This record gives sequence, structure tokens and C-alpha cells, in this order.
Amino acid sequence: MSDSVATMSGAALGTSTTTSYIESTAGISAGGRTGLTAAVVAVLFLACLVLSPIASIIPPYATAPALFYVAVLMASGLKLVDWDDITDAAPAIVTALTMPLTFSIANGIALGFITYAVIKALAGRWSDLNASVVTIAVVFVLKFMFLEVA
Repeated sequence: MSDSVATMSGAALGTSTTTSYIESTAGISAGGRTGLTAAVVAVLFLACLVLSPIASIIPPYATAPALFYVAVLMASGLKLVDWDDITDAAPAIVTALTMPLTFSIANGIALGFITYAVIKALAGRWSDLNASVVTIAVVFVLKFMFLEVA
């Protein structure tokens, strides 16, 4: 329930929906399974509002190793891609490369959906596509056409 509310609230505020899911998953894997965990995290986030100016004095190169470690963890999922099937491998590569190059997880996922739908369609593998994948790909195309230009 909390993931759903966070996802809807985040989407209304313009953030990536994967953020709330990943944070929730990290909290659960660390042992937090109750509402108390979320309440403590909320209080700590409020405290960060006051302390955030202090964090701005940390130079970006000091946080790079942590970001690199996260990238390595995220890249470990690439081992599950069927590399022998180019119609699966190409969208995975487009997604993985677009995220860091555009500084946006959402753009990476969007281009991954678009690439997946287009490549499967061009390969004539219509059975691999379903209505939801095609719909999401079309919505992302429209988003890039009309919203990203501004």
C-alpha cells in the first residue's frame, strides 16, 4: 500500500516511480517490515531538510565511488538478459546506456520500452508483444514528442 501511495504521489510531483520501489525494497531487505520503519525514515528525511546545505559542501567526486558501486549492483541484472536473442539484448543495452547518458532512470526505461516494441515488431515477433507494452511504448513516444522539447 505504501509503495502504491508513494508511486502515485511521486508521479504527481514528477519523480521516477522506480525510486519509491527501490527505497522500499532496500528497507525491507535491511529488516524493516513495519510501519515504524517508515515513520523513522520520514523523521530522518525531515531532519535532512535542515542538514541538506551541509551536504552541498561535499564535492561530487567524493560521492562518485558510491554511485559507481550502485551502478555495478544495477549492472548485475544484465546477466539475466538472453544475449543470444538480439530482440531482447538490444533493448536491454539501450536501457542500460540511456540511464547514465541522460541522467534519468525514467528516460532509460522509456527508451527501453520503445526499442523493445519497435524491434519486436520489425522482427515480426508480434507474439512477444502485448497490448500493454505497445500502449506504454506509444505513450512514451508521445511524451518525447510533446513534453521533452520544452
